[in-house]
Amino acid sequence: MSNTQMKESYFSRRTIDSLAGNWMEQFGEEEHKTCAVFDPGEAALVVLDMQRYFLDPQSHAFVPGSEEILLRVRALCAAFIEKNRPVILTRHINTPENAGIMASWWNDLIRPDSPLSRITSELPQDRAHIVIKSRYDAFFQTDLEAFLHRHNVRQVVVTGVLTHLCCETTARSAFMHDFHVFFPVDGCATYNEHFHQATLRNLSHGFAHLSLIRTLRQSLERWTPDE
Repeated sequence: MSNTQMKESYFSRRTIDSLAGNWMEQFGEEEHKTCAVFDPGEAALVVLDMQRYFLDPQSHAFVPGSEEILLRVRALCAAFIEKNRPVILTRHINTPENAGIMASWWNDLIRPDSPLSRITSELPQDRAHIVIKSRYDAFFQTDLEAFLHRHNVRQVVVTGVLTHLCCETTARSAFMHDFHVFFPVDGCATYNEHFHQATLRNLSHGFAHLSLIRTLRQSLERWTPDE
């Protein structure tokens, strides 16, 4: 296994804020972009695949540092719900029929009957719209786009796991579906910092506005819905 494929605990309570600050400085807004301003009244929160498959330390797919982003994503969910803004939680599950090439690529499936496929109970499933997906892209063969249009959403905040797979792919897809994308650098996690930084470099150039969970929460707290 190469160094770029090894797992590492790059996110911890001690490091997450300093890393996030450094990344915002490095990969912030590109000069060529016309920056969108985060507008809670047009925004929805998408939380990708926060399932036991990725969050349980006993799972082979465990993401080190996922517990750190879970705390922040949970707080962001609460802020969206308090302002009556949409929250979408995705659950990635596969069958041999819908897995496509992913089955051979990973030689593994997150099967619907597996306890590890369940979304963590620490997120508000009763107050969220649940999207069942079978590929990296949460828009692929799901009702996500239709749900967002029904709720007059024009901006999406993308969080969850894995940064460089489902999060990055869904962020790119959201852009291609003409949504403004906000990507909290401390709201996603993956297996190592190499993968995480690669996503931030790519998305900040052509697809998404990088942000911090704290900044988005503050915007939501200040926002007053129009009567």
